[in-house]
Amino acid sequence: MAKLKTPKGKLVRKFGENIFGNPKYDRILNRKPYGPGQHGQSRRRRLSNYGTQLREKQKIKILYGVLEKQFRNYFKKADKMTGETGTNLMQLLEQRLDNIVYRLGFAPTRAAARQLVNHGHFLVNNRKVNIASFSVKPGDAIQVRARSKKIDLILDSMKRIKGDIDLPWLELDKAKMTGSMIAIPEREDMQVLVNEQMVVELYSK
Repeated sequence: MAKLKTPKGKLVRKFGENIFGNPKYDRILNRKPYGPGQHGQSRRRRLSNYGTQLREKQKIKILYGVLEKQFRNYFKKADKMTGETGTNLMQLLEQRLDNIVYRLGFAPTRAAARQLVNHGHFLVNNRKVNIASFSVKPGDAIQVRARSKKIDLILDSMKRIKGDIDLPWLELDKAKMTGSMIAIPEREDMQVLVNEQMVVELYSK
């Protein structure tokens, strides 16, 4: 399992933007609008085109918690699919079970969702799945296992959901702790601030 060892606060300062979306990282950026480390306040060097492309790849890998080999495999698969390679790549990442669990609100972060999936707390179409990278398909139903419905992490995360989730490609029944993927997400519905086209350019060299 890919583990993010660098504190998220340092990562948002490194990238100069709140890639995780949590408001607390906006506060960190407002308080320390410069890179981490001893030389963080010195003038940032302008990145080369290659550096910018590499940076975008790192952002996507960090967001979805995947390692280099796994990410490269996703790209190869996306490149063989019809349509735009960058969009295909993002769709494949969004279809990961750990991401779906996070998107449905069963976990506060993707890392927490990955851990919950690995511990076997979810069913997909009434079958236990403990593989975080499992690819969810349209029509698949995801639910919290009966014996896992009292886990504080899941309950606390779901309390944060007010009304319907703002994702047209997913449905959630909060009372039953079940959800489903009703369609493959369009790029504009992913709410992810990355430029995947730069990754396409990087791998096309």
